[in-house]
Amino acid sequence: MTTAPPRPLTEEDIADFRSLHEQLGDAVEIAVHGKRAVIDLVLVATFAEGHVLLEDVPGTGKTTLARAVAHALGGQVSRIQFTPDLLPSDVTGTTVFDPRDGQIRFRRGPVFTHVLLADEINRAAAKTQSALLEVMQEHTVTVDGTPHDVPSPFVVIATQNPLDQDGTYRLPEAQLDRFLVRTAIGYPGAEHEIEVLRPGSSAGRVEDVKPVTTPDRVAAMSAQLRHLHVAEPILRYVRAIGVALREDERVRIGASTRGLRALVRCLQVHAAARGRHYVVPADVQRLAEPVLAHRVVLARDALLAGHTSASIVQDVLDTVPAPRPDDA
Repeated sequence: MTTAPPRPLTEEDIADFRSLHEQLGDAVEIAVHGKRAVIDLVLVATFAEGHVLLEDVPGTGKTTLARAVAHALGGQVSRIQFTPDLLPSDVTGTTVFDPRDGQIRFRRGPVFTHVLLADEINRAAAKTQSALLEVMQEHTVTVDGTPHDVPSPFVVIATQNPLDQDGTYRLPEAQLDRFLVRTAIGYPGAEHEIEVLRPGSSAGRVEDVKPVTTPDRVAAMSAQLRHLHVAEPILRYVRAIGVALREDERVRIGASTRGLRALVRCLQVHAAARGRHYVVPADVQRLAEPVLAHRVVLARDALLAGHTSASIVQDVLDTVPAPRPDDA
């Protein structure tokens, strides 16, 4: 039996997705003011079927953004506040004895949801972080040899405080790689911060964010966008960036092939969100840092010299030539 080839994306498909993406962004902006670029990036990762890590100092709106996106996407939403005493079973679920019939049953944990808010993930111990990160990778919880699938789509929006704060644990590099995108929110600009401060502002009022789609529609559109065309010169450009990162003497571990595939996946969604059925070099330059920087591990001397993975990704983008139209 042969599998039918995928249906090519039409102009109507792209227009539908662009409209939905804009509606979602507008809905989230009701609660999160002045951060449209970050909102759009989180939505790109969501439709690319990945997970998002928001990293910034407390009070910048990480949790508000995560909750607002969850409300706008619809479906089931759960939240876990990570603390040092949180156990893996508090995340995934556990087996319990039912005295009514003498049976032992699996009681599902909060990971069985469409959108999971993992608040301050780096405040939990390593084994609890690992329990969540395994579900993010496998989309399954296995207890006593029995697999239990989480719903689809399954999106984790995790927040992380800076590592120099008390009570935080570093996420290992292999586990950071499970996040499709890492980004920071940052403080709002002057006008937006004054707007947030103004009495009666809707900033932070997540309850005002209404669902604008359903999990089934998100899953269907995500599957469709997998077939968006990416030209050969763009693929070679992405690989050249990956090779340059691996060969940079300031880097101990460069971008993996999985990381470059993640970048291509995000490029497809980003292009469609802008009404295009093709990817351009500017898309690569916009997404390379949030998709690749957290997968890059710097050498000790580079750290001591004050380099960051984000700055090195930018240096590589400045040196690797982008393809030109006549390269196609």
